[in-house]
Amino acid sequence: MTGFSLPIQAVSGGGFTAWLVEDHSVPVVSLAWSWPGGAALDLPGAEGATSLAMSLLTSGAGDLEETALAEALRDAAISLSFGADRDEAEGSFRCLADALPEALRLARLCMTAPRLDAQPFERGRAQALTRARSALETPRGRASRAFWPLAFPDHPVARPTGGTEDSLPGLDTAALRAALALQLRQGGLLIAAAGAITPAQLSALLPALFGDLPAGAPPRVPPLPNPTNFGQKVVPIEAPQSFAIFAQPGLAVADPDWEAAQVVLRILGGGGFTSRLMDEIRTKRGLTYGISTGFDTLFGEGIVIGTVATENARMAETIALLRHEWARMAEAGPTSAELADAVAFLTGNQPLQFTDSRRIAGGLLALRRNGRPMDWLDRRPERLAALTEPDTTRVAARLLQPQALSVLVAGQPVGL
Repeated sequence: MTGFSLPIQAVSGGGFTAWLVEDHSVPVVSLAWSWPGGAALDLPGAEGATSLAMSLLTSGAGDLEETALAEALRDAAISLSFGADRDEAEGSFRCLADALPEALRLARLCMTAPRLDAQPFERGRAQALTRARSALETPRGRASRAFWPLAFPDHPVARPTGGTEDSLPGLDTAALRAALALQLRQGGLLIAAAGAITPAQLSALLPALFGDLPAGAPPRVPPLPNPTNFGQKVVPIEAPQSFAIFAQPGLAVADPDWEAAQVVLRILGGGGFTSRLMDEIRTKRGLTYGISTGFDTLFGEGIVIGTVATENARMAETIALLRHEWARMAEAGPTSAELADAVAFLTGNQPLQFTDSRRIAGGLLALRRNGRPMDWLDRRPERLAALTEPDTTRVAARLLQPQALSVLVAGQPVGL
């Protein structure tokens, strides 16, 4: 037990609810919020619209052109950003407590009156197009582009977040405004705040910041299925190294075995040099600089996913060792010593994830996104300490499915 706890309060105002950790030791306020959807809301053929539109919200709003908005943010020392992921869009700001009214004004202006002027739009689209094309020149980028459509062929989560070399040239500001109209809504909002702000201040801020957004929620995305077991596939690309993505079905975030599964995955491939995969594949054989695996959470579901890169000539050996360790952990589970080390790390590391207002607000938002109760963090060390070797052995057998482990390799791997 660490004695660590976050004094979380639920604050409501104007029909919105936020979680707050109030702390006036430093005069800084951080606010973070998110909507479900993200790139999954992009229309077919308009991949990248949501990501590009969200990134351009700070390129001018209302009567403030791009330079004027940047100067207003700089003069008040406000950090304001927007973005989109595969399954969500988000916004956040961080400012001194005295600058909170200005941060509210500018954030609201960006969400309700984005300009999307020609010059920043063309520049942003060109940059996105460059990134999309550059990604296909590397094994990592080629593997990532190919993996998601293979794993989720019939689900919108497979759409590339930043768009493609085919979709981006066809985007115009009308497409971006349509994407924003779907995404920026009052409904579905999750909000978190931390720092030098009182519950009364936050209650008044919520409707002032979000009350002018359109009513309703973003369109619902179909439930995420288990990833398709596509076996082992190779995407040819000329390069001295190959890059592999490996994945299998996981658990829902709400599953009662979630934390035990996190411990199992940390021991298998999430613990840096202490993990089994790193020990067998890097430390003992020098096959790679790094290999890791863990949960990737999308729409409340966690898929088990990992990556590794190595020389073309050694990728087949690397994958064979990966499959061997996967099966070994599934069969026997962690040892008592591995379990004790993993629990000690996860317990001791928890406070380090909440060292400033920005990280606290982001952590609160993640808790809300995963449907956790307010006391979830306070009780986590107790839950972790209660895990036994039989618990993690059972969960390893339930979670890890060697026969369902799909592997996609981009490069020129020998023997695959």
